[in-house]
Amino acid sequence: MQGAAAVSARALRKVYGSGGAEVEALRGVTVDIEPRRMTAIMGPSGSGKSTLMHLLAGLDTPTSGQVLYDDLDITRLDDRRLTALRRQEVGFVFQAFNLVPTLTVLENVLLPFELGGTKPSREHHAWILERAVDLGIGRLLDRRPHQLSGGQQQRVAILRALAIRPRLIFADEPTGNLDSRSGREVLTLLERATREHDQAVVLVTHDPGAAAHADRVLFISDGAVVHDVGRTDASTLSEMVLALAAAR
Repeated sequence: MQGAAAVSARALRKVYGSGGAEVEALRGVTVDIEPRRMTAIMGPSGSGKSTLMHLLAGLDTPTSGQVLYDDLDITRLDDRRLTALRRQEVGFVFQAFNLVPTLTVLENVLLPFELGGTKPSREHHAWILERAVDLGIGRLLDRRPHQLSGGQQQRVAILRALAIRPRLIFADEPTGNLDSRSGREVLTLLERATREHDQAVVLVTHDPGAAAHADRVLFISDGAVVHDVGRTDASTLSEMVLALAAAR
């Protein structure tokens, strides 16, 4: 353990539909996501991995159970407080870069502050510019997204996620639209975020090669955590994925 969890799930259950059409997407999941580590979530399509990410990030509410940020159960927050918490505590990196095409790189990075009605302090703004240099996009801040490669656009998305200094970064298939070299670079940058900026990164992926960058891999099947393993090579992870698929 690395100290207090960045986020904890307690007996999380999520049911979609009603009556005879109910689908139990999560079945009593309990897990701690630790700071300064990258945790990958893997599993077959429809296993519940994206549902777990959405609940941990406060994007959806469970049917029952708790999601704890320290001692705060975010499942009890109203929409206004939940939105405020996400803007302060959570960063997102998706397969689609989700950059606003009419904004510059820097304007895209600062968009979370704009949406929250705040401005970073002078010191915080300088910190963001330093991270842009670290990510290799320091000279691209005045460009528009269409002027960037896919790898560069994903770096902008990572900087936007880092900019608010969140406790958690959720990365949902962040390498899905990238070539293999750019994908490896993005995963390395996310690894650095855990070590250098004390963030917890939750990586949802179907790719064993991507999950091999994680410190820990959770395997979800039929709405439950069935394996919880440490850093493991891609071939071993691939074998585990195939075994899970065969057992369904």
